[in-house]
Amino acid sequence: MRPKRQQQSGSGDLFRARLDQIINMRHELVLLAREIDWAWLDAEVGDLYGATGRAGVPSRFILGLLFLKQIHGLSDEQVCERWICDPYFQYVTGEEFFRHELPHDRSNLTNARKRFGDKLDLFLAETLRVAEKTGALKKADLARVTVDTTVQPKNVTFPTDAKLLLTAINKLGALAREHGVKLRQSSVRVAKHAAMMAGRYAHAKQFKRHQRQMKFLRTRLRRLIRDIRRKTEGDADRREIFAIPLSRARQIHGQRQT
Repeated sequence: MRPKRQQQSGSGDLFRARLDQIINMRHELVLLAREIDWAWLDAEVGDLYGATGRAGVPSRFILGLLFLKQIHGLSDEQVCERWICDPYFQYVTGEEFFRHELPHDRSNLTNARKRFGDKLDLFLAETLRVAEKTGALKKADLARVTVDTTVQPKNVTFPTDAKLLLTAINKLGALAREHGVKLRQSSVRVAKHAAMMAGRYAHAKQFKRHQRQMKFLRTRLRRLIRDIRRKTEGDADRREIFAIPLSRARQIHGQRQT
C-alpha cells in the first residue's frame, strides 16, 4: 500500500529532542534536504505501490538513505548504523525528533531498490536540478559526461565455438528461407541440442564427448554451406546475397582454438 507522507508536528516534546535544536541548520546536508522536492518524488513513486495491504515505508526515508549511502560510499548496514547516531542523517530522511533506534528494517532498502527500478533516475535528475539551482553545477559542465561501466551488467555471452557454429547454422537457414532457397535439411533442431550438450560436456570436463558434439556441429554446418552453394550456383543475384554469409560461415567452420 502507498506509504503515508511524513508530517511535521512543529511542537516540542518533553521526552524527545527536536533535531532543529541540536544541529546546525546551515549545514550542507540540511540545506540540501530543504532544496529537494520530496513531495514531487513521493508522487512519482506512489504509483509503484498497490491499493491494498500494509502501508509501505515513507519514500523520503528510503530515498534519503539511498542518497546518503551514495554520497558517503557506505553499505546498507553502515548507513543504517550511522543513521542511529547521526542527527543530520535523520534530518535528511524527514525525521523531526532524534531517534535512538532505526524505525524500519534494513531489508527495506533492498526491497525499495527492486521496487523503484528505473524510477531512481528521477532522484538523480532532482539532485542535478538542485545543483544547478544552487550554483554548484553549470549547464556547461554537462556538455560531456563520463560514465564508469566497469561493473555494469551487460547482455553479452562468451562467444564459444559451439555458439558460433549454432549461430552460423541458424543465420544461413533463415537467409535461405527468406530468399526461397529450398534446403535438404536445415539442421536447426539437432544443432541446437548439440550446442547445448557441448556446453554441458565442457562444463563437466568430459572433453571427448564435447569434441564429438563439436564435430557434429561442424559437419552440419559444412553440409549446409555445400547445399546453399549448389542451390545458388546458377543464380548471380543469390550468389551475391550469400557471398558474405557463406564466407563468414566457412571462417567459423575452419577456425580452431589453437
